[in-house]
Amino acid sequence: MNTVLKIAALSGLVFCQTTLLGAPLYKKPKLPVETRVEDLLSRMTLHEKVMQLNQYVHGTNMNLHNIGKIDDHYPLEAGSYIYYSQDPKMRNDLQKRVLKETRLGIPAVFAHDVTHGFRTIYPMPLAQAASGNPELVEKVCAMAASESRLSGTDWTFSPMLDVARDPRWGRITETFGEDPYMNSIFGVATVKGYQGNDLSSPEHMAACLKHFVGYGATQGGRDYRQTDISDNDLWNVHLVPFKACVDAGAATLMSAFNDINGVPSTANRHTLTEILRDRWNFNGVTISDWASVSQLKDYQSTASTYAEAAVQSLLAGVDIDMCSGCYSSTLDSLVNAGVIPIKRIDDAVRSVLRLKFRLGLFERPYTPEISRDKRLMTPWNLSIAEKMAEESMVLLKNDQNVLPLSHKKIAVIGPAATDKRAMYGEWFSHGDIDDATSLLDGIMQEFKGVAEVMYAKGCDFDGEERSGFAEAIKTAAEADVVILCMGERGNWSCENNSRAEIAIPGIQRELIKEFKNSGKPLVLALTSGRPVNLSDIEPVVDAIIEVWQPGIRGGNALGGILSGRVNPSGKLPVTFPRTPAQIPLYYGIRRGARFSPHGDYKDIPSTPLYEFGHGLSYSTFEYGEITADKTQFKQNDELTLSVEVRNTSDRDGAEIIHWYISDPVSSTVRPIKELKHFEKKYIKSGDRQVFTFKINPLRDLSILDKNGNVIIEPGDFIVSVKDKTIRLSLE
Repeated sequence: MNTVLKIAALSGLVFCQTTLLGAPLYKKPKLPVETRVEDLLSRMTLHEKVMQLNQYVHGTNMNLHNIGKIDDHYPLEAGSYIYYSQDPKMRNDLQKRVLKETRLGIPAVFAHDVTHGFRTIYPMPLAQAASGNPELVEKVCAMAASESRLSGTDWTFSPMLDVARDPRWGRITETFGEDPYMNSIFGVATVKGYQGNDLSSPEHMAACLKHFVGYGATQGGRDYRQTDISDNDLWNVHLVPFKACVDAGAATLMSAFNDINGVPSTANRHTLTEILRDRWNFNGVTISDWASVSQLKDYQSTASTYAEAAVQSLLAGVDIDMCSGCYSSTLDSLVNAGVIPIKRIDDAVRSVLRLKFRLGLFERPYTPEISRDKRLMTPWNLSIAEKMAEESMVLLKNDQNVLPLSHKKIAVIGPAATDKRAMYGEWFSHGDIDDATSLLDGIMQEFKGVAEVMYAKGCDFDGEERSGFAEAIKTAAEADVVILCMGERGNWSCENNSRAEIAIPGIQRELIKEFKNSGKPLVLALTSGRPVNLSDIEPVVDAIIEVWQPGIRGGNALGGILSGRVNPSGKLPVTFPRTPAQIPLYYGIRRGARFSPHGDYKDIPSTPLYEFGHGLSYSTFEYGEITADKTQFKQNDELTLSVEVRNTSDRDGAEIIHWYISDPVSSTVRPIKELKHFEKKYIKSGDRQVFTFKINPLRDLSILDKNGNVIIEPGDFIVSVKDKTIRLSLE
């Protein structure tokens, strides 16, 4: 943004290092980054190096999950800070002290959890994946990066790439769902949005891939617990999105809380060094999760002392200790005692310095102090957040075309109608709840002058209080249609919020059932950060919209979908089970030894309530047959597959198509089908669009063995889109 660059250039806070002939090499911006890194490293004492590997907190910690005392009396030599403010002046005041009161004046880097917006909050990542629109995700992440960097945050702990297949796990809301390919595509879009083409830009920030690795497979969906992961699943499921985002240039990576087959992720040399560094050539920063280094001693018990925990973590490959204090209190003596080689310290410090040079902090250590209205919640930011909410909502059911509405009296019932906290979910950074448009406000704005909108809360999210039922029933009786705004509280799907029962609480279900025989069309607007058990509710209602946790303009988006101004286009990135007893239930399960129903449950269905990729539209689409430019090919060939889709309705709409491959005969048991490409296109009424899939056999038809080596075998492959298939033959 030219205006911002001009402000930065004119600001008296812009830091200008001397470039005189005798200046140290690391102060010369025209030299290569690696030259500057090595020069600065050569000038540092052991203690100065160690302090670069420690992260502290600056400001008031509002995160309930990061347990521990927050101490603002930190050493100024610290390499980085988690920055709990949106005030650039506060950051600049500390940065001034760092530059002036330390020997070498190495600027600090400031980090924060910006997962779905900084101040302009947009839908959670799980909802973003439902949009089928990675280009839009890149745009909202670029918007978040701009707000963040202009407010003093250089580094975000996002995206979260954990492949999640258990909706009981609260952190599924932070993921892009159950499919490794989908996680890869949206992860890369997020990295590109945050980082842009130049990390030193005053409107971009460093991304952080988390949690490395397998955290989404935590046993029973219980947070922080063990994971038992086969080599097959490690390489073909959990590592896939991380590899894609490392290749996309992600600047940093975070280790996980879980252990993998008994080895804590924060002390796992196999994943952090042998795979990440040696095989993938990652040269960015690795950081622990909050206090996960000290937890090696305190909880996981692989270390008997904090010094031993520091040894395990650093030698495994973790560069920065987030807030546990283990590195700062032990590394100096451990190096002096010969327990940790200075080379490992130097390698870690190189990564940290490299990040700071790439961010341009040596040339521009300060944040321009521009007004809030020029950097936060601008009209463009709000519009792109609303667009993200519109495209992420999923129409799960629409019997008798109840939607869009054409009724004159609309009753809005339920606790989620006015609860703005339910719009934001968790990890909403510096978002202000009061800024959000509630579902009720959005509906009232949408239908103003068109229909009468009445409201009754009816009940709370949980509890047993039924005193509001009578008013809700009376309000519904006066209406032509009933919108039931039900679901989860905003903090029910998040870290440390695993839930054995994923149905909405009984009091809400009881209220919904009160309308069963009302004769009025019933529309459920479901707020949630995870798949919800709707088995006893789905038969009662006529339509269901999965609203998710839609962010600051969620109410506007829902209003547009209800009226028909917005044609829903989202599709599920995760399976909705009928009951938790079916879990794990996901589309990419491997073939069994016998065909279904052999081996299925005898007392409940084995099919999901709503499958991965499900999502309805107000438009109807007709698919043609799949065509290919060749059906016999060699592994170095490239194939182009096409399918024509026609909009057969009188409404313009967008369609997402998913391309799957299946290997009928393989030396290892593979999933029944695997997503390899998806695409979203807008199709006008009566028009046609051709969707294409360019197959690279080594990329799209292969599988990784237990050592991560590519295996591709000759034979037939089946490619499918919906109910259309084509058979290909690899020679």
